[in-house]
Amino acid sequence: MQLVLTFVLWFIMIMLGVHVGYSLIVASLFFFATTNSFNLVPFALEQMFNGVNSQTLLAVPFFVLAGNLMNGGGVTTRIFDFAASMIGHRKGGLAHVNVLASLIFSGMSGSALADAGGLGQLEIKSMKDAGFDEGFAGGITAASCIIGPLVPPSTPLIIYAVLANQSVEKLFMAGFLPGILTTIALMAMCAYLSHKRNYPSEPKRSWSYRAQSFKKSFWALLTPLIILIGIFTGFFTPTEAAVVAALYTMFLGFFVYKELTLETYFKICLESIKTSGTIVLMILGVTLFQFVISREQMPQAIASFFVDNVNSKYMLLLMINIVLLLLGTVIDALPLQMILVPILLPAVVAYGINPVQFGVVVIFNLMIGILTPPMGTALFVVGRVGKIPFKTLVKGVIPFLIPLLITLVLLNLFPQITLTLPMLLTGGV
Repeated sequence: MQLVLTFVLWFIMIMLGVHVGYSLIVASLFFFATTNSFNLVPFALEQMFNGVNSQTLLAVPFFVLAGNLMNGGGVTTRIFDFAASMIGHRKGGLAHVNVLASLIFSGMSGSALADAGGLGQLEIKSMKDAGFDEGFAGGITAASCIIGPLVPPSTPLIIYAVLANQSVEKLFMAGFLPGILTTIALMAMCAYLSHKRNYPSEPKRSWSYRAQSFKKSFWALLTPLIILIGIFTGFFTPTEAAVVAALYTMFLGFFVYKELTLETYFKICLESIKTSGTIVLMILGVTLFQFVISREQMPQAIASFFVDNVNSKYMLLLMINIVLLLLGTVIDALPLQMILVPILLPAVVAYGINPVQFGVVVIFNLMIGILTPPMGTALFVVGRVGKIPFKTLVKGVIPFLIPLLITLVLLNLFPQITLTLPMLLTGGV
């Protein structure tokens, strides 16, 4: 009963707008108080601080910094211009450019909200100026930003690796093909809606123009190659890759594109520290809360329930997907991931589902959650940068949920989509 009350208290605080990290710490202390377990608090606090004492997690603030530096250093503009020169001439061209630019940017930042906040403003303005309605422009901008957490380097996959004790490299490899598949699915919906609504296309660019655009964006396009080749060849770890990405993007902003000033740089650093601090606070709260649910053997109880009541791994995946999709509408993706992964993982392993595949499925579910109201974090970000009413944005994103849900089904039914690259490149998963 105390555990139920603890969850109820946490949920109420979330609905009242209390920061996730603080709400989890308060809920945990409430549990200790109501169960007369304050003698466990010192050990729980030690576990809490051990939760952030991880070399792998060091990658997160550096990738956050790299993403912010790209937005402030002229990288995003050049990516967009290059994508526009290549596919802007297709029907509804700027919608396809939107998706392709998000895929390229994803290989640098690994963050959905960095994509939405950085590329989003440029993409929406370009589409509005070209004659697209703002609901469609905002909808595809929000939908395409979820490619970020799938394609390496992905901040949510790094956090999942820590929570599930899995290899970051293998998870990065596992997310690559789903990211490409998501790109294709979104482009297919863009093509359908563009023909149906007669959206405009851009003038077809000559190969010399494309070559010039490629030349201008060359150094920016090198960023994902440096990160991916370095990680996949084992030349450096994901944490070292994050440092390299931050240093390289800083070099581009100051010395190549020369759009980054010292004043802007310090503002970007401050913003990155705030974002990283929020994530660390969240991890501290989640680690303490995990101590509570582990003490009450909640993961084992849920695993036993599924084993006793579920007939197949596909039924288990169906139930988990439904739970994640529903909770994702009211709870932000990162805290939901941190809380549910340790609870669900024992049941997943018991049914022989590969934890690497499960990680990609979890992240994909939660990214759909940031597109759905009332929480819809990506919708709020896109609405703010694009000055689009929330209601209009919700209507605009609904058609794109169809290809995303189809992709989610494929990821659940065909583990080869996620496991092929890790098996080929590392010999096993």
